[in-house]
Amino acid sequence: DGRVSSASVQQLIDQISCVSKAKMIDHVGGVEEGAYEIYNCVEKIIKQDILGCEMTDLEGKDLGSKEDSTAPEEEVFGDVLWDAHDEREQMEAFQQASNSTCELGFEKYFERLNDLVAAPAPIPPLLVSGGPGSGKSLLLSKWIQLQQKHSPNTLILYHFVGRPMSTSSESALIIKRLTLKLMQHSWLVSPLTFDPAKLLEEFPRWLEKLSARHQGSIIIIIDSIDQIQQAEKHMKWLIDPLPVNVRVIVSVNVETCPQAWRLWPTLHLDPLNSRDVKSLISAECSSANVKLTKEQEKKLERHCRSATTCNALYVTLLGKTIACVGNTGNIDEILQQCCQCQDTVSLYRLVLKSIQESLQSDKEKGLLREILCVIGVSHNGVSESELMELYPELTSAVLASLLHSLHKMCLLTYGCGLLKFQHLQAWEMVKLEYMEAGENVISTYRQKLVEYFTMQLSQDRVTWRSADELPWLFQQQGDKQKLHKCLLNLFVSQNLYKRGHFAELLSYWQLVGKDKSSMAAEYFDSLKEYEKSSEGEESMICLADLYETLGRFLKDLGLLSQAVAPLQRSLEIRETALDPDHPRVAQSLHQLAGVYVQWKKFGNAEQLYKQALEISENAYGAEHPRVARELDALATLYQKQNKYEQAEQLRKKSFKIRQKAARQKGSLCGFALLRQRALQLEELTLGKDTPDNARTLNELGVLYYLQNNLETAELFLKRSLEMRERVLGSDHPDCAQSLNNLAALYNEKKHYDKAEELYEKALDIRRRALAPDHPSLAYTVKHLAVLYKKMGKLDKAVPLYELAVEIRQKSFGPKHPSVATALVNLAVLYCQMKKQIEALPLYERALKIYEDSFGQMHPRVGETLKNLAVLSYERGDFEKAAELYKRAMEIKEAETLLIGGKATSRHSSSGDTFSLKSALSPNALLEHGQR
Repeated sequence: DGRVSSASVQQLIDQISCVSKAKMIDHVGGVEEGAYEIYNCVEKIIKQDILGCEMTDLEGKDLGSKEDSTAPEEEVFGDVLWDAHDEREQMEAFQQASNSTCELGFEKYFERLNDLVAAPAPIPPLLVSGGPGSGKSLLLSKWIQLQQKHSPNTLILYHFVGRPMSTSSESALIIKRLTLKLMQHSWLVSPLTFDPAKLLEEFPRWLEKLSARHQGSIIIIIDSIDQIQQAEKHMKWLIDPLPVNVRVIVSVNVETCPQAWRLWPTLHLDPLNSRDVKSLISAECSSANVKLTKEQEKKLERHCRSATTCNALYVTLLGKTIACVGNTGNIDEILQQCCQCQDTVSLYRLVLKSIQESLQSDKEKGLLREILCVIGVSHNGVSESELMELYPELTSAVLASLLHSLHKMCLLTYGCGLLKFQHLQAWEMVKLEYMEAGENVISTYRQKLVEYFTMQLSQDRVTWRSADELPWLFQQQGDKQKLHKCLLNLFVSQNLYKRGHFAELLSYWQLVGKDKSSMAAEYFDSLKEYEKSSEGEESMICLADLYETLGRFLKDLGLLSQAVAPLQRSLEIRETALDPDHPRVAQSLHQLAGVYVQWKKFGNAEQLYKQALEISENAYGAEHPRVARELDALATLYQKQNKYEQAEQLRKKSFKIRQKAARQKGSLCGFALLRQRALQLEELTLGKDTPDNARTLNELGVLYYLQNNLETAELFLKRSLEMRERVLGSDHPDCAQSLNNLAALYNEKKHYDKAEELYEKALDIRRRALAPDHPSLAYTVKHLAVLYKKMGKLDKAVPLYELAVEIRQKSFGPKHPSVATALVNLAVLYCQMKKQIEALPLYERALKIYEDSFGQMHPRVGETLKNLAVLSYERGDFEKAAELYKRAMEIKEAETLLIGGKATSRHSSSGDTFSLKSALSPNALLEHGQR
């Protein structure tokens, strides 16, 4: 009821209020609504404050259109899909590798690595070799840090390979990631193949091309390269001569190094000397306030003399084991036990035994076993929440205690929120300890995971986790039938593809014995079935995403003729479910154009790219990275047609946008505070009302609005409006912008009466100041009309929908499909008002325009026929309603056959396509009504 429920809650609120960086959401309503508010808030904080997502074109941008700001963010480099999870995993792997504070006498190795960088080209890769746990990852990570500090012009690309068969060991993903990092650094945006074989084949050419653009050295470091699946086959580029400014360093275990690589210059890590052993153990003991006697130190020194007992991992683990016993146990006794362990695996076994003995019950010991085994058989690890769901008897207190011990003793670590084994030897020990029975035990634990993630799928919970684990588990079990069924879950395949796991997805299909064409046909069939059950706007938008994913996947496979139909269908659905000027429509146009480029139908591609560019400019502003993407695409197209001058102009424009965006990236919160302080100082010292100060106030209001700080946003937007009215006059178009922004804010706060008043003022100013077909005028018309509908003021909405028809007629002419869309919107409104007589001629005129523009069998024609059928039925003309409905269903069935690839394509051999006309202009700004 808006009151604090208890003293403890009030105490919590008081504590939070004192914390400067805490965010409190004051919410009154249902639990689900509150959770949704919190989710949105956290998402904004992550995107803007932590990741620094772009909001670069604040000046002159209106607020309010939430759907316009939620376009997918997956495409960072052209059309290349980028997996933020994989990138985060690498950052964490680097941090973990460099965690130790001990240098272990690495200075001599640093010198050798520095000599490699300084040596004249050509030079083969340098091999860093050593036994398991010898400190290779630590050495490389420490050296990377030194290079980054002392050689800022050196570009260092690294990849730390985790456990064999994990995602981090897939060669195609590694090469894709390295290529994208190079492209990112070189400001180059260019199409990149997803075909694994081509990706590996083309990497040397990318390296040559991109290294030539870099002023300075490029160092590529791949740690544990021998753990990569089929390393010698997939890393053939290492044998070729490298570009002059490129150096490559790879680390391997001595036992598993491929024979052909043993001829390369090698830096072998020697066993630790007695001084380093003593230093490592002393550091661990000191952290636990444990003091060893001289006799105990000598005993350890005598023990750590063989190759297996004086490597970095063994000695670290030894020190932790002694420190763990500390002052509470018998150090001599634990030393005696440690001295019987002649390698790291056996020492890990002793560590596990000590953890087991510390547990209070057999139940806890059993849970320890379950946790280790289920993590071991997973693809990429298991999260804490998944463990709690897998084992309901596992309490959070027991789990926290177990994980603390396992993490402290180097058994487990965290990577992207998942629990994994910290070292390969820890996993080998668990297999020896708990899985001596072999494959049967492993299969049992895998089945447990299979059942868990299958249950998630049955509840429509398709997350990146279920997509990562379930197909891989079926592959490991050799269950082709279940793997096949899992792949046909459209959301699983979409998740893998959108995160760039193209090679993995293909390998699954190859395992079930399907070639590319068969796979495409099966996806089509699954999509047709899914479409039958899709109702409502949200469901149709989701369907459009699925069609787009399939189209892009088929394009990447080289199945161009089969890729067109799903991309076309995605475009049509988005135009229907969203506005024709929506950014997602631009995305569909862009993808369809990409197919025509590969098909060498350049005329079609150019028109689609230009339409996508126009929509993006209207939606985001002329200096947004998405605009740069369209400029790059057009530039590449012109280059292919030898139109070099046009291509160069577009490239320069795109480059400036990307440079500006990169400079403005970072903490928007920090940016807002700096601007706020600068403005406050300026106002205090100068006290001036200027258009620039007013614009800055408006920008700050926009920033706070985006951070969901509506109270502060309102303050700045009001000050901006007041200053603009004083300096520019109340009829200036800039005042209309401030009014619009304030109206959007009040709309967000559900203060609809205030929003209505401000939108009406903004509309009045823009009608007098701007051209009849100006985008800003259309923007205000659109949002005020939507507000009227929301408030139930349909009579007030009618003239605005009529004005939208006028605007489109002036912009495009009376027979343009965009006009038909506006007519349909107006007709829908009349139907809601029970004015069927007024709606009928609008539908009929729209139908005629659609038929003339698209032909008799276009989906837009079918939708309008269906609307007319409903209208005829309501007027009692059942015979006409049946006839119209029959025609609509014939169009729907023909479209279904087309999407399934069983009918002749609508695209002629000359490359002319209805999609060129159906991609309506971005200036058509009224929303679609419900169909």
